Amino acid sequence: MKDNIEIKIIDELISNINNGEYSSDNKLPSENALADTYGVPRIVVRKAYERLEEMGYIYSKQGKGSFLRDRHKPIDLVLSGDESFSEKMIKKGYDFFSKNIFFKRIEYNEKIFKELGVTHSDKVYKIGRLRIISDIPMALHISYVSSATLPDIEKSGDSISSMFEYYRSNGYREFMSKKSILSVSFPGEEERNILECSSLVPLLVLETNSADAETAKILEYTKIIYRCDYFKYII
Repeated sequence: MKDNIEIKIIDELISNINNGEYSSDNKLPSENALADTYGVPRIVVRKAYERLEEMGYIYSKQGKGSFLRDRHKPIDLVLSGDESFSEKMIKKGYDFFSKNIFFKRIEYNEKIFKELGVTHSDKVYKIGRLRIISDIPMALHISYVSSATLPDIEKSGDSISSMFEYYRSNGYREFMSKKSILSVSFPGEEERNILECSSLVPLLVLETNSADAETAKILEYTKIIYRCDYFKYII
């Protein structure tokens, strides 16, 4: 029963926030006031506020209460494979930075190797780039590529911040995506550390590939993880 009341409090507060009943940095009702309103112990309201803080809606000040966090305008993001994320953000004028955070060879994985069209004996690497906008890590792009397609990847992989720029340096000019799979998940420990978010911030996961538009050769298989609290997706 207490769990149901906690969820009800959270739902009604989110509804009030979305309806504009509170402005940024406005103080929300005290724990005692809400406890009286709902006829529940104060601890139930405290837990509801803790969940809202984890979800990024509010922040707390010691001894002063809970306040509405400034809700940023979501970034419009077209989910397409013909232009890089970096190019999309730069065109929109955002303070954007891409950081290579890992490059390593992976063990045989049937799904990934099949997506790339390579054999068990080929070398496949994964390259992780963290996408940072206004000093906030908002997306993690993991590209899987084969040295059979890109022979110099072993010496270049740890310095790549934009895969499309790298492909262009290898003679590829136009790109296309053959398929995309969308799913929603919540961050595990690794994603929370990398994206600096709580366990209650949902993630949009886009699995796709990028191919050379002229030859249809698969260049990479990609898993992109976006923080849902910062983007509005256009398909």
